[in-house]
Amino acid sequence: MSACNTCGPVGCTPSHKRKKMGVSDEGYDFLVALAGNPNTGKSTLFNELTGLKQHVGNWTGKTVVRAEGQTTSGNSLIKVIDLPGSYSLRSTSPEEEVARDFLLFGEPDCTIVLVDATNLERNLNLVLQTIELTDRVVVALNLMDEARKKGIGIKHKVLEKRLGIPVAPIVARSGEGVDKLMEIVVLVSSGAIKLSPKRLKINGGLKKAIDALLPKINETYPGFSNPRWLAMELLSGHERLSQELVWTNIAEHMELEQNAQSGAAA
Repeated sequence: MSACNTCGPVGCTPSHKRKKMGVSDEGYDFLVALAGNPNTGKSTLFNELTGLKQHVGNWTGKTVVRAEGQTTSGNSLIKVIDLPGSYSLRSTSPEEEVARDFLLFGEPDCTIVLVDATNLERNLNLVLQTIELTDRVVVALNLMDEARKKGIGIKHKVLEKRLGIPVAPIVARSGEGVDKLMEIVVLVSSGAIKLSPKRLKINGGLKKAIDALLPKINETYPGFSNPRWLAMELLSGHERLSQELVWTNIAEHMELEQNAQSGAAA
């Protein structure tokens, strides 16, 4: 979020940020994050995509398990990061904190949010929070076979229009629609599809407060990927996030100072 001794004065590149989080994207065309509520079939989709080409470890400095693997779509080699199952990105648990931090600081080329087609309303909360963090989101509408059995009809093109992002119906356990999903993901990752997510409209006093806070955020954290989201979180009284940002800023300034002193001594 501030100058990086490795990457230059504008801050860390996405690759360097990922490396500091223990994730390497070297040799891959795109890095894709897979997010979703627990019990939506996320592990099933991850296994369908990556097969035996996967690795399990821990996130740097965390006891939370990190699963990553690789897949292909057309001529593209893709690293897939399976984020911990989360109902929210408010970081009320270590799992949610890891998911939020990777979306914010790891800056994946695309994020797939897997939702349960039989319980769409509850799952959309995570979708709406994710599109506040990043423009590059694709919704994978899983368990379409179960929805059909229950007589649930979902007009995914209407949902796509209302969200402002692609929605791909799939059945992860059979592979139905997965190839098409990944074709869309590559188009989003490469920038061939430009998205305009429909974010929360803010008016009145809250908008004035956010507008007043944005210049300070941009000054303190130049290059931060989504200052509007950060302003909303801070105004909502997200104390833990406030503390994390304060200590992150202090740590980065200390690192820069140490590097400067080392350079002067040499």
